[in-house]
Amino acid sequence: MPTLFIENPLASQHRTPPGHPEQVARGAAVAAALLAPGFDALLREEAEEGREADILRCHPEAYLDKIKSASPPVGSVALDPDTHMSPGSLAAAMKGVGAMRQAVAAVLEGRARNVFVSSRPPGHHAEADRAMGFCLFGNIAIAAKIALEEFGLSRVAVVDFDVHHGNGTQDLLWDEDRALFISSHQMPLYPGTGVPSERGAYDNVVNLPLAPDSDGRVLRRLYEEEVFPRLAAWNPELILISAGFDAHQDDPLAQLNWSTDDFAWLTKSICRQAAELCDGRVVSTLEGGYDLDALGASVAAHVIELMEQSG
Repeated sequence: MPTLFIENPLASQHRTPPGHPEQVARGAAVAAALLAPGFDALLREEAEEGREADILRCHPEAYLDKIKSASPPVGSVALDPDTHMSPGSLAAAMKGVGAMRQAVAAVLEGRARNVFVSSRPPGHHAEADRAMGFCLFGNIAIAAKIALEEFGLSRVAVVDFDVHHGNGTQDLLWDEDRALFISSHQMPLYPGTGVPSERGAYDNVVNLPLAPDSDGRVLRRLYEEEVFPRLAAWNPELILISAGFDAHQDDPLAQLNWSTDDFAWLTKSICRQAAELCDGRVVSTLEGGYDLDALGASVAAHVIELMEQSG
């Protein structure tokens, strides 16, 4: 089965203020990277429209109403100092939710072995009733809920290797005993959450902070000693990845100093474990990554490994 690439056609309509790191050019950098030679075998689809019912799996209706009411007819509105909406942001975010349903369906119905979703705005910082960290809706947590509630899975796992802690995903899955959430992230760093003592209501949250200026050797040891054994013990039927590439050594927002090869190794390792645990079923979605060249190179390495594992 192929690797599926889902692109959000409305992502460029989500516009942030000048100088904002979560910029329109991020989507263009990803698209350009995946048009290079070597990606002809990708199955490509545009994101489908999102469903409000899926958002309500994780967010209360009052929060959805607040986001809809905040959508500006012109210009830009700041939901917090980091998180902005333009006139096209809500539609782009809805497509992002639709892309996650589409991705989960593709792997669970057997149309694709694995999926990479490129969408903006990202999602892993959005808490149940709070937009933050550039994020409006908790896309990856919504995907987990769709897999559990609609497709009848018993166990899913979310692996978040964005350099920032996925506080939103943690919040949304804290009480979900069928979902394991694992986050590696730099600490100290925004948003300030993600200490190891935050373990979820059912010991279903694993936080693995990394010190600034640690590197790929530390990453590899951490995943081999902590992440992969925990995944094996959980035995998920689907692995979801919050794929942030802002731990790259060239990224301006953090200092973990990972290389493009580190992202390739990490992707290959997760996919190999998925092959053993859940027939290779992996859904990955873009989170951070703010140096455009590093983002393009890292996404290319990530997708190449997804394609290698899909056979």
